[in-house]
Amino acid sequence: MIGLLQRVTTAWVETDGETIGAIDAGLLVLVGVERGDTEAQADRLLDRLLGYRVFTDADGKMNRSLREINGGLLLVPQFTLAADTRKGMRPSFTPAASPTEGERLFDYLLAQARRQHAPVASGRFGADMRVGLTNEGPVTFWLRVAPTVAD
Repeated sequence: MIGLLQRVTTAWVETDGETIGAIDAGLLVLVGVERGDTEAQADRLLDRLLGYRVFTDADGKMNRSLREINGGLLLVPQFTLAADTRKGMRPSFTPAASPTEGERLFDYLLAQARRQHAPVASGRFGADMRVGLTNEGPVTFWLRVAPTVAD
């Protein structure tokens, strides 16, 4: 499971002209689900997202986590993160989970996030979305929890 996290001062996601999720300071995370991912990968990714130290402390060092600052978490499903781009001029989506499995695991990740943290907002799986953000820093990290079985 892949999480492309961005430290933001504000972020939102809309579909059909309606804002369906928004946060103030915190993390916007684009989430990609790979074939072979399970709840174990989702749990580990969430643990890393909530505990990853990307917010500055009083000395200006990245030493504080989302949990510590009580920041917002905006999760947005993005299957293209699982693309294989190693060759050619067109991405292959073979590494991505099936839409059914991807949605199931994204929904699981979202439910677990809501149990463990607040505020949590999200995009809508399979929807045509517009994502807006103000990246602070800019700070962007790519986190990956490898699938248990790589086909």
